[in-house]
Amino acid sequence: MAERQEGTAGDDTTMTRIGQAVMLHHGGDREEARDRFLALWAEIADSGDPLHRCTLAHYMADTQDDPEAELAWDLRALSAAEELADGRVPPYHLAPAARAFYPSLHLNLAADYVKLGRTDAARSHLRLSRGALDQLADDGYGDALRAAIARLGHRLDGDPPDDPGPDPLRPRSDGPLGPPRREQ
Repeated sequence: MAERQEGTAGDDTTMTRIGQAVMLHHGGDREEARDRFLALWAEIADSGDPLHRCTLAHYMADTQDDPEAELAWDLRALSAAEELADGRVPPYHLAPAARAFYPSLHLNLAADYVKLGRTDAARSHLRLSRGALDQLADDGYGDALRAAIARLGHRLDGDPPDDPGPDPLRPRSDGPLGPPRREQ
């Protein structure tokens, strides 16, 4: 009989609980999702698994009514991803995969700064997002993220995009756990 490995997706109860709260949010129960995210954050706090913190903060940002609070949660997500990406904490095998979060995380931060009227900061994070695109595969996810980055760039430059597509500042209503969060 095969042994069950600790930390696999099948037995990661924290990710399961995050997923359940995400489903509540996508189902329209934003307040309950926010309450569950806060309870989870209290459990894992600043010293918890950085993948959990990144994912939780990433989705917690979506439940915020205040743009400053949304920005704070997105910054927490980026900070946790940086811990993973530079291999400061186990599991070290996640470091390359964590770098693939950067285009999305920086796009979210750019969108936050646009909402706050801080265009210089938005442009800076958009530049970082573009600079991390080489971490993405040439697939549907990568294409969608590249398109969202281009749309936000056009918006910041005041140019109409070639393909308007969904607004990158509008939260996603579905999608996988973990970044990206904004509609592409």
